[in-house]
Amino acid sequence: MSLHGTVKDKLKASLIQQNAVELSVFRMLSASMTNELLSLGRSPSDDLSDEETVALVRRAIKQRRDAITQFKKGKREDLVESEMREVEVLKTLLPKPPGREEIEKAVKAKIDELGGKSEAKAGPLIGAVAKELKGQASGAEIKAVVDSILGE
Repeated sequence: MSLHGTVKDKLKASLIQQNAVELSVFRMLSASMTNELLSLGRSPSDDLSDEETVALVRRAIKQRRDAITQFKKGKREDLVESEMREVEVLKTLLPKPPGREEIEKAVKAKIDELGGKSEAKAGPLIGAVAKELKGQASGAEIKAVVDSILGE
């Protein structure tokens, strides 16, 4: 089942279970998916690909984290707690991030493909690995692995 379908199923389940936090998150996400489909010129009844859905979830998490920062500045701990619960619900939809070993394997494969272990190629190497991992690992994690391998 696609991630899009999973979100729809979780929306139904949270409605049945009367879980207010999950219901709110999955309704918001469902509306965002419909908006995304329309902005891409597709029908609202279509499904987003898993990559598109993951990007949408990551965007929603980033928005929540930004809101948490603002709420902390405004000393609104009640809203901080609410947003943190929503982030936790959204995180359940993300794929398991690759371990350091998997990132190292991808970096070494790209080094062989691009040829050479020079510090000057670190930027393009990080970009190529990030593209290959399709957003599963953060840029900071990839950079740390690239720096450790190039620094050897």
